[in-house]
Amino acid sequence: MTNQNSASTGRLERILAYMVAGVVGLSILSFIAIIAGTAAGAGADDGFSKGLWPFLFVLPLYGLPVAFLLTIGLILFVGMRRRRESRANE
Repeated sequence: MTNQNSASTGRLERILAYMVAGVVGLSILSFIAIIAGTAAGAGADDGFSKGLWPFLFVLPLYGLPVAFLLTIGLILFVGMRRRRESRANE
C-alpha cells in the first residue's frame, strides 16, 4: 500500500470521526441548553417557539440519527480498510 493512499485513508477516517464527535457534541449541548432554559423559565408563555429554541429542539432529532449513520459508515470503512490490508499482507 502506498504512503499517499494510507494518508488519505487516515484523513478520511479522522474526518468521519470528528464529524461524529461534532454532531453528538452539538446534540448534547442542545439537550443541556433545553434543560437549562426550562429551569430558567424560558418555556413560559410559549417562549420556546421564538428565537434559537426551535433549532435547539430539532437538532437532536436529526443530529443523533445522522451521527449513528456516520458511525456505522466509519465502522464499515475501517473494516474494509483492515480487510484490504490483511489481504495485501498475505
